[in-house]
Amino acid sequence: MRYDKIQKKFLMTTISFTTAVYKFGNMGEKTGWTYIEIVEPLAQQLNPGIKTSYRVKGMMNETAFKSVALVPMGEGNYIMAINAEMRKKTQIKEGDIIQVTLALDNDPILLDQDLIDCLAENEVAIAYFKSLPFSHQQYYSKWIASAKTFDTKAKRIAKAYQALSRKMSYSDMMREKDN
Repeated sequence: MRYDKIQKKFLMTTISFTTAVYKFGNMGEKTGWTYIEIVEPLAQQLNPGIKTSYRVKGMMNETAFKSVALVPMGEGNYIMAINAEMRKKTQIKEGDIIQVTLALDNDPILLDQDLIDCLAENEVAIAYFKSLPFSHQQYYSKWIASAKTFDTKAKRIAKAYQALSRKMSYSDMMREKDN
């Protein structure tokens, strides 16, 4: 393989654009989401031929982020949700005009090893966990990994262990009142 082909293979495509920040009203599971829109020509420039969800990393108003999903919305357009943590870091709110730079995020996603080790002790819990889409496994993992103290992490692992043993989704577990 020629050097220029090898070099091109490892160059990362990035896109930069200015956009408004929006918020969904009543939109099913997306109700209340704060997001930006990535129009079809930009999405195709970033990841040609892809029409499914994929992860990106980049900058919003000079604040870095990674491992955020672009979600297809039809006609080739995508949205990127701006979660509470990102909004707090960037001070971004609905109606703001922001500068965005995006690149594909192909870094591997690792699940919380403490969670996996605990679930391995329960055949039902680990089997159910593995049957979930990877994105749903990540909900559990990110929630556990985001704990600030060892005690909080241990409580979250115990709660996840119990919920997965009962074949509960992450959202069902979060809605369930603590006993």
